[in-house]
Amino acid sequence: MMDAASPLDRLAGAPLNHLLRGNAWARELLKAHAGKVVRFDCLPFTVSLVILESGETASATAGSTPDLIFTLTPGLLLRVAARDENVWRDIRVDGDTALASVLNQLWRHLRWDAEEDLSRVFGDIAAHRMTQSMQLFGEWARASGDNLARSFSEYWTEERPLIAASGDLRAFAAEVDTLRDDVARLEKRIERLRAA
Repeated sequence: MMDAASPLDRLAGAPLNHLLRGNAWARELLKAHAGKVVRFDCLPFTVSLVILESGETASATAGSTPDLIFTLTPGLLLRVAARDENVWRDIRVDGDTALASVLNQLWRHLRWDAEEDLSRVFGDIAAHRMTQSMQLFGEWARASGDNLARSFSEYWTEERPLIAASGDLRAFAAEVDTLRDDVARLEKRIERLRAA
């Protein structure tokens, strides 16, 4: 008899199933892949989920052979969570490419309706205000991150030059081009003097 699935598998599957229950289109996409096992490797953790006939997921039994394996680093996992559109180029994918395409589509379009869930607990008005506050906080955090990045960039290019400013790089490239052209003209003059 096979071992039971890990608690991490159950922990990962619960929020995914919550999203799937609110999006019938997503469950329909997954129904075509019922019975297939997807494994996510992000050392030191591994999560294995099996797709059910209903289009939801469940913990795969230990020892199940995966049909699809996603291999990620912790840095890639953070980029996935941040919804970086370019992260899929860096994730290693082994196995069923049709299923990988479906999961990519779900990742791009499946969204959590936080306001709906909060309204069940706190009521519509409070949930709306909480959601607005979270959005404002997210915008503030993004703006603060951008300002901090600009401040570090300015510090590293102006105060403690660890990196070159883009204007300095352009000027250096232009000077190198001018020097190359001058050297080419000088070589031609030397050749003409030798020929004379």
